[in-house]
Amino acid sequence: MIVTLTANPSLDRTVMLPAPLQVGDVQSAASTREDAGGKGINVARAVAAAGEDCTAVLPLAPGDPFDAALRAAEVDAQRVPIRGNVRANIAITDPDGVTTKLNLPGAELSPDEVSAVIDAVVAASVGARWLVLAGSLPPGVADDFYVHVIRAVRRAHGADAPLIAVDTSGPALTAVVADGAPDLIKPNDEELAELAGVAIDGADPRAVLEVARVLVPARVRTALVTLGARGAVLVAADGAWVATPPPIQVVSTVGAGDSSLAGYVLAATRGAEEGERLRLAVRYGSAAASLPGTKAPAPADLPTGDVPVTRLD
Repeated sequence: MIVTLTANPSLDRTVMLPAPLQVGDVQSAASTREDAGGKGINVARAVAAAGEDCTAVLPLAPGDPFDAALRAAEVDAQRVPIRGNVRANIAITDPDGVTTKLNLPGAELSPDEVSAVIDAVVAASVGARWLVLAGSLPPGVADDFYVHVIRAVRRAHGADAPLIAVDTSGPALTAVVADGAPDLIKPNDEELAELAGVAIDGADPRAVLEVARVLVPARVRTALVTLGARGAVLVAADGAWVATPPPIQVVSTVGAGDSSLAGYVLAATRGAEEGERLRLAVRYGSAAASLPGTKAPAPADLPTGDVPVTRLD
């Protein structure tokens, strides 16, 4: 089983334009859609669509309109009651797949609500193979929140604790790398550069490897670094690989990184070797980029084109 935590879920509203966005102008939309979103929710939707057991933990007020979208996504969810309502994120995409996003801050959590979320993750993680902690942190939550979640889960479950993947950015990612010892992190090249405090040429996989090697395996066991249309680099203790995506028609890049993480975790759960984990991660990310809004890819949506995987070291 795979468990995800989305501390700051969002109702993702996507507006598809028939022409490029004109800032300051009035334009008519070609279509719109709404999805239950947030990084952990997006991972859970892709995992569930692949037929794997998955539980999504999230803070959610009783009667929040977000719950209707969550139920429509057919994701098994553990809802932790809070007072505030889920935020709404707005994405605007044009026919070339260029995406503009507006992300709202989310509901503020009280100390008691934060503790309840951690308790719910610990309870849901019994027997889980992977725990995915994903997304930004809402107001009222300290930067080291994910560190506290990791410690609580490992303290409660000991040797039976799940492997832990973290997909976040900024101070939350810095805290996890400094004190959390996660099994996997999934930054993109810009987030990795911010974390390391250096410039990275994302077009050069070996430049990405050089920076990631400072963290792996000293601070984290594995790093999956997504590079957008250039694919992804996987850095583990015993090797590093780069994968090139297959040709696709880009529709919306929102959630593509989340789907890449879902692909990796799915492959890892099925016992695949590192190179195959990277291949499925890139295939899932490519599938998500070819779908509208934050629609989660199912196995039938995966592109059939070749995904070359090359060892870097």
